[in-house]
Amino acid sequence: MSRAKRPAPSGPSVLSALELRIPPLALVAIFGVAMWCGARAAPSLFLAIPARLVVAAAMAALGGAVSLAGVLEFRGARTTVSPYRPDATSAIVRTGVYRYSRNPMYLGFLFMLGGWAVLLSNAFALALLPLFVVFMSRFQVVPEERWLMERFGDEFAEYMTKTRRWL
Repeated sequence: MSRAKRPAPSGPSVLSALELRIPPLALVAIFGVAMWCGARAAPSLFLAIPARLVVAAAMAALGGAVSLAGVLEFRGARTTVSPYRPDATSAIVRTGVYRYSRNPMYLGFLFMLGGWAVLLSNAFALALLPLFVVFMSRFQVVPEERWLMERFGDEFAEYMTKTRRWL
């Protein structure tokens, strides 16, 4: 007796179920802890980074400033900063740091994590930075961009052609 194959379930995939689910700041904390754990577990991956305290502090400060500048531009445009409500966006912000990056808040988080990686001086910690970008792009940025494209159409498409996603 042969059994018929069951059709694949329809609806959202496991991956799409993760879209817009993890708060970006929580993701920064998760990656920060993973970087620390990796550095502790693999001390042989230590990197000698000259002036690491200065470099780490500068990167973290730059990241904080870039993220804050993004928030302030959104507030000035009276649009939402909530990463859960891209549908509540009332304007495409193109001024200030948004002339250089479509996601300066997330770029700032990357710089902060970069500062943490430099402070840890560990190759494992540094290797997690591209994974942060990939994860953030796939599960936060791309879904936000889908919403913005639906809502603003050609206006957002034009902005995308003139301003890079990260930097």
